[in-house]
Amino acid sequence: MADTTDGEAEVREAIAEMEAPFPEVGERFHELIMDSGPGLTPRTWYGMPAYAKDGKVVCFFNAEKGYMSFALTEDANLSVNEDASHQLIEASWYFTELDDATEEKLSEIVRKAVT
Repeated sequence: MADTTDGEAEVREAIAEMEAPFPEVGERFHELIMDSGPGLTPRTWYGMPAYAKDGKVVCFFNAEKGYMSFALTEDANLSVNEDASHQLIEASWYFTELDDATEEKLSEIVRKAVT
């Protein structure tokens, strides 16, 4: 596993390679994830920006086909959905830009996912 510095560089390189306008959105999202998930280690995972806790990837994002996707892995706290009345677990989200409401929701998801 790469150290945090190498992982940071890998993540920023993967973000820079995204199609416009996603490098800018990706940089903002990277900062949001790092601020919302203390203890997360940035790295790439299958070429995508990803974030690990205790060596296991808990979330990642990617940009393609006009939108950005963000997902949790099985190593995240998957109880982000407060409605436990069904068996479906929200684990992936799509967006095209980071407005205040989207940033707030994604920050909340990251905080819960790493607890």
